[in-house]
Amino acid sequence: MLLHANGLDFACDVAGEGPDVALCLHGFPESRFSWRHQLPVLADAGWRAVAPDLRGYGGSSRPVGKAAYHIDHLVDDVVGMFDAAGARRRLLVAHDWGAVIAWVVAMRRAVPLDGLIIMNVPHPTVFRDLIRHYWPQRLKSWYVAFFQIPWLPEVMLRQRRAEGIANAFKNMAVDKSAFPPDVLDHYRQNALIPGALTAMINYYRANLGILDETSAPIEVPTLMLWGEEDTALDVKLTEGYAPHVRDFTLVRFPGVSHWVQQEAPGPVNAAMLEWMGGRGWRAEQLLSCWPAPA
Repeated sequence: MLLHANGLDFACDVAGEGPDVALCLHGFPESRFSWRHQLPVLADAGWRAVAPDLRGYGGSSRPVGKAAYHIDHLVDDVVGMFDAAGARRRLLVAHDWGAVIAWVVAMRRAVPLDGLIIMNVPHPTVFRDLIRHYWPQRLKSWYVAFFQIPWLPEVMLRQRRAEGIANAFKNMAVDKSAFPPDVLDHYRQNALIPGALTAMINYYRANLGILDETSAPIEVPTLMLWGEEDTALDVKLTEGYAPHVRDFTLVRFPGVSHWVQQEAPGPVNAAMLEWMGGRGWRAEQLLSCWPAPA
C-alpha cells in the first residue's frame, strides 16, 4: 500500500488492523522488506504493523538534493505517517538509520509515543560522548567520512549489480544463511533504482550535525535490542543510558551482527513480546506516555 504523508508517498507493507500502529523504520541499505519477520508477530500482538520504505528508498518518493534528507524532514515523515495511518496509539520500532530517526522523534517529543524499540543504534548523546575519546569506535565509523565524498561511493556500490550492497550484509553477518541470494538480490535491485543510492547516502551527508542534538531525558518506555557482533557500532554504546532514558531495558544478543532483526528474528521477536507482556501491554491496553502540557 501507499501512505501519503508530509507531501510524499511511502510504499508500505502492512500486517494487522486497527488504530494502534507500530511503525517500523528500516536502516541503510535496507528497505521495508527487512521487517518481514516482525510484522506478523506485531500484528498478532494487537498492532497494525506498518513498515514503509523511507524517503529515497524502494517504492517511496525520492526527493532530489542532499537537503531533502535532513533529520528535520525525516522526523516530519514519521509524524506524517502516524497521522496518515490514523494512529490512536503509537509504537515506534526502528533499526540503524531508522533508529537514528526514532531517537530524535522521541528526543524532540515530535509525536506522542507509547513505546520505543531501538535496534543497534545508540542514543546520539551516548555516541557523541564515546566517539570523542574512544578510538576503536572512531575507526569503526570510517565509512561515514567516506560517504561525504561526492559521487564516488555511489559508483563503487553500484558496480557489478550493486555487489557492494550485497557485501555489506554478507561481510557483516555472523549467520550468513540469513542472507540467501534472493534476499541479497532484493537489496541489490533497490540500490540500482536510478537515484536511489544517492538518496540513501544523503542520509549521511545531510546529518553530520546530528550529534549536537540535545534534549531532556526521554520519558517513553524504551527497549534496546543489540547484536553484540556489530562491526560498525561498538557494544560499549549500550552503556550509560540512565541520564538519557528514564525507562530503559537492554537485551543483548551474543553471536549476532548489526542486522539483528533479520539474523536473529526468533530471539528478537521473543524479546519484544516479553518486554510488552511484562508491562501488561497489549495495544488496546496501552496508556500514552506523552507528558501532559505544563
